[in-house]
Amino acid sequence: MNLNQLSDTFTAVFNETDYRTFFAPGRINLIGEHTDYNGGHVFPASITKGTYALARKRVDDKIRMYSMNFEQLGVIEFDLHNLDYNKAHDWANYPKGMLRYMREEGYDISSGVDVLFYGNIPNGAGLSSSASIELVSGVMFEKLFNLTIDRVDLVKIGQRVENQFIGVNSGIMDQFAIGMGKKNAGILLDCDTLKYEYAPIELDEHLILIMNTNKRRELADSKYNERRSECESALALIQKELDVQALGNITSEQFEQHKNLIDNDILQKRAKHAVYENERTLEALKALKAGDLTEFGRLLNASHTSLRDDYEVTGIELDTLAEAAWKQEGVLGARMTGAGFGGCAIALVEKDKAQTIIEAVGNIYEKTIGYQASFYEVSIGDGAKEL
Repeated sequence: MNLNQLSDTFTAVFNETDYRTFFAPGRINLIGEHTDYNGGHVFPASITKGTYALARKRVDDKIRMYSMNFEQLGVIEFDLHNLDYNKAHDWANYPKGMLRYMREEGYDISSGVDVLFYGNIPNGAGLSSSASIELVSGVMFEKLFNLTIDRVDLVKIGQRVENQFIGVNSGIMDQFAIGMGKKNAGILLDCDTLKYEYAPIELDEHLILIMNTNKRRELADSKYNERRSECESALALIQKELDVQALGNITSEQFEQHKNLIDNDILQKRAKHAVYENERTLEALKALKAGDLTEFGRLLNASHTSLRDDYEVTGIELDTLAEAAWKQEGVLGARMTGAGFGGCAIALVEKDKAQTIIEAVGNIYEKTIGYQASFYEVSIGDGAKEL
């Protein structure tokens, strides 16, 4: 799908030819999985796939939204005076929530809009299409109405939409990565303090391969809540002796000294992952700053092993992809990314071997699982912006 096709569709749907074009990426988390709610660091990057919005201001207070990904739902219409969540409005609740909270925070969005959305993030892959639509909507309203909004504030509004308007209890990483992303850079982010640092990712000879299990993440939400409470229980036991606020505040040495306080094997494994994964994430920053992609790849592998053995959120599909990738020449590292139980894995691979790797891993996956995986080569691109 190219911008000319989007333009033609905008004209066909809204009978108008003047519009402005906005884009927000999807994101991958390079390393630092299930650390965000444990007070640790994450290491996301924005990718070159994402959500486009073509939009124009109206003179009345009518909002008309159309998505080329959900053409069967047609144009979804509401107005500035009725911005409540509406189940029938389906995907349009994400931009609607942004509009509502931006207005509540005093931003002067005083007339309606016509918007066409199109996203090329694979559905259900765990690359954060919901945060992408939130941020493309936020930037669109900001620019169309000549507002000046600190980007971190816009990111926080996006998270609030996810948490309060949609009702998904997720952290701030997705919106942050998409709002603050930078070409050829990952972001080391402390989710508690929102302190962040960019790390150079110079992939001249390499690319990031996204390997989609094509299994929807049905289990992910319930298991996410379960892991979260397991970590809280483990933390409470450690706090009997250690004065810490979160598992992410503990070093691996401290953990090894005090792990006997956690008198339950499963809770101990969950805490171990949270502590060691946070350390791996900080080591990843050092490796990238030193331009050491081999070490970065080793850390990716170790992350997957921990998510498989200690956190137990991978499942046969993700394990098959990661472990098949490890065996291929030209793969520096591979691991699941996202919540787990389906969704995607990522691999850091040599560009000139990418096609061979895709075929080999694809064959192993189909033989083992019984259906095909999908593969996407992506680069690390800019965060949300007007094109």
